[in-house]
Amino acid sequence: MPEKIVIALGGNALQSKNSPPTAEAQLEVVRKTCEHIAEISRRGYELAIVHGNGPQVGRILLAGETARDVVPPMPFDVCGAMSQGYIGYHIQQALRYALSVRGRNVPVVSLTTQVVVDRRDPAFQNPTKPIGAFYNAEDARKLELDKGYVMREDAGRGWRRVVASPLPQKIVEIGSIRLLWDHAIVITCGGGGVPVAENPDGTLEGMAAVIDKDFAAELLAEEVNADALLILTEVEKAAIHFGQPNQQDLDHLSLADAARYLEEGHFGAGSMRPKIEAAMRFARNYPGRRAIITSLDKCLDALEGKTGTVVTFS
Repeated sequence: MPEKIVIALGGNALQSKNSPPTAEAQLEVVRKTCEHIAEISRRGYELAIVHGNGPQVGRILLAGETARDVVPPMPFDVCGAMSQGYIGYHIQQALRYALSVRGRNVPVVSLTTQVVVDRRDPAFQNPTKPIGAFYNAEDARKLELDKGYVMREDAGRGWRRVVASPLPQKIVEIGSIRLLWDHAIVITCGGGGVPVAENPDGTLEGMAAVIDKDFAAELLAEEVNADALLILTEVEKAAIHFGQPNQQDLDHLSLADAARYLEEGHFGAGSMRPKIEAAMRFARNYPGRRAIITSLDKCLDALEGKTGTVVTFS
């Protein structure tokens, strides 16, 4: 049976720090990314793709806020869905071509995906995820009063809105993803999925929140019974003492080692920590299977056991 993997794409797989934040520049980066993904498919792996959306949804929000005197700004959950659509479109377009030149006639589809979160998640009591534009203190206070936003000062650069980052509980469209699995490469849970909460009457309500895409990818890997979770980022391996003279790259992490390094504060909350925690969750819930953290350009070597940080139960 082909090995089933869920790939979580980091921001560097969608946008380069050295290119302008335009749709055209993003497509160029995505084309290079899809060369690697197409090669994974060519080698016989079955896969689904999860991607982030931080800069993209921020720009959608900023556009709405800038034009608010002309058109009403979209709610945050709608902006998330919009980002899923255009990022998915870029991946579809680029991956379809990359597959075709390798003789792979595999359909690629992107699915607008809702992910259920719990209103009681502690993250809603302590929003930490900055989004959107910078404001001065007076305008920030006005937004707090008029719209109920939570605004926080951001490293001396001004005030920004912050939203919660709750854990994903359930993928609403998981049945459709499973049906599509044998027929297409599915791009799903974009940006971690559109966060929704369940109402007592069974309806779903969009939430102003951001789900970490690594946790969403881990949940998806569980739901499709994946053999491996592949988390792609900017570095070839996770490390302790990162950026210091005694930096130590990690080839393998057991759950016990990973928990100890987390406790010692080796992994940054906004960078490697969620990747390690998502990998640990997959390894804990699926003993005998592996989560891999590596860079985009080393993804094939990592799948073959040649590099990357492999997280397993023991």
